[in-house]
Amino acid sequence: MAKILVTGGLGFIGSHTVVELQNAGHEPVIVDNLSNTTEDVLDRITSITQQKPQFYKGDLTDRAFIEKLFDQNTDFEGIIHFAAFKAVGESVEKPLEYYHNNITSLVYLLQQMRDNSIDNFIFSSSCTVYGQAEKLPITEESPVVPAISPYGNTKQIGEEVLQDAAKAHQLNVIALRYFNPIGAHPSAQIGELPLGVPLNLVPFVTQTAAGVREQLSVFGNDYPTRDGTNVRDYIHVVDVAKAHVVAVERLVARKNQEPFEVFNLGTGTGSTVLEVIQAFEKVSGEKLNYKIAERRSGDVVAAYADTQKANKILGWQAEKALEDAMRDAWRWEKKIRNK
Repeated sequence: MAKILVTGGLGFIGSHTVVELQNAGHEPVIVDNLSNTTEDVLDRITSITQQKPQFYKGDLTDRAFIEKLFDQNTDFEGIIHFAAFKAVGESVEKPLEYYHNNITSLVYLLQQMRDNSIDNFIFSSSCTVYGQAEKLPITEESPVVPAISPYGNTKQIGEEVLQDAAKAHQLNVIALRYFNPIGAHPSAQIGELPLGVPLNLVPFVTQTAAGVREQLSVFGNDYPTRDGTNVRDYIHVVDVAKAHVVAVERLVARKNQEPFEVFNLGTGTGSTVLEVIQAFEKVSGEKLNYKIAERRSGDVVAAYADTQKANKILGWQAEKALEDAMRDAWRWEKKIRNK
């Protein structure tokens, strides 16, 4: 059993990872400032695992808070770092807030790791670092291209900071580059709950079906894809969470081959926006109200992962299908709307 600090552990991916850590026999300790979630997620996690994780409310850009946290917990064996602002559009409007929050918190954590002899770190990265890749599927060797948003840039800068820190301070780091996590826990106790208007496709789909949103806009149907809509690699959030458990166990067991390793997390299959809608309609029995709208600037045509490296080296692969994810997302939506 390892004691693992999970920052942003009450968020969408963080909460699912806490559940999987507990299921695997580990002791997650959660830190969250509740900027994009609510404290009742702690009780929801407990209802799934019958174990209430230790929780600290605080902000990782507050150095005094972080120092106190590590003074009270001298036995962390690793850190899984989710805590970050993540809205692409908002990052364009508020770049300084994004750089301050996402980079400062990372640096403060790494300083505490160095000072407390903690050397295992899992970083929540993103496929946004690849932009519109020239070749598909996207491998870990695909070029990292200039970011189109401050959010994306914080992921690239974060990886660079981690590479330098790993080299200088003998840290072991794994950066997990997610493609498009969707779905919810099969129990319908935890799931994606964006505050305000959703920025991701699936919660907009489920909220439209639930009557919270009047209509879903499909941005463009003239892309060079099989039905004209964008292609993405949608992966069930539980599969993503399980990958974090495998990754942190790899580092704790000293099985990493390099101080800094990178793995793609995806299914290896791309789905179009219309295919996502069709999958939802099939599993829910609901007819979705959607319209075709103008393309959005900055949207890449297609992105899906080559997952061979994670399959072979981590021994991990996605197990759940698109329909599983849509079924779980709809079950979660109905639960929170009391339908």
